[in-house]
Amino acid sequence: MPSFRTTRRVSHTPEEMFALVGDVERYPDFLPLCTGLRLLRRQQDGPDRTALVAEMSVGYKAISERFTTKVTLDNATRDILVSYVNGPFKYLENRWEFRPGDTPGTCLIHFWIEYEFRSVALGILMGSVFDRAFRRFTDAFEKRADEVYGRRPAGKADGGSPAS
Repeated sequence: MPSFRTTRRVSHTPEEMFALVGDVERYPDFLPLCTGLRLLRRQQDGPDRTALVAEMSVGYKAISERFTTKVTLDNATRDILVSYVNGPFKYLENRWEFRPGDTPGTCLIHFWIEYEFRSVALGILMGSVFDRAFRRFTDAFEKRADEVYGRRPAGKADGGSPAS
């Protein structure tokens, strides 16, 4: 099953990055392959937890797919868990963790994703495209944070590595 993990140090606070990644409705503005997003439901699952159900449309050249996920935002821990509900995948899960960096105003982002397409043919056709897109997610969010919060000087931890 394809998977990818990365840890990055960014020049934004954990609170800023958590808010940015949790704002799923803005994904079509900057996220690779995301052509649309529709929020189907939002509910409080406790004092510090919000659950969203969202349908994302993705596309690459002539291929277009939609899938639905449940996104759990845990404000207390600044973790985001995304679990699969419906669509072209057999399995999809990803997690974001936002922790304070080693210097003030920085954040360590831990990103993990694991997925498998339901159709072998779609997996062969779209697998490498999705793999490249997932590897660019943290870049896209960091660039978006620079646009929203302003660019601040700081270094990055590492570029990530496959977890397979």
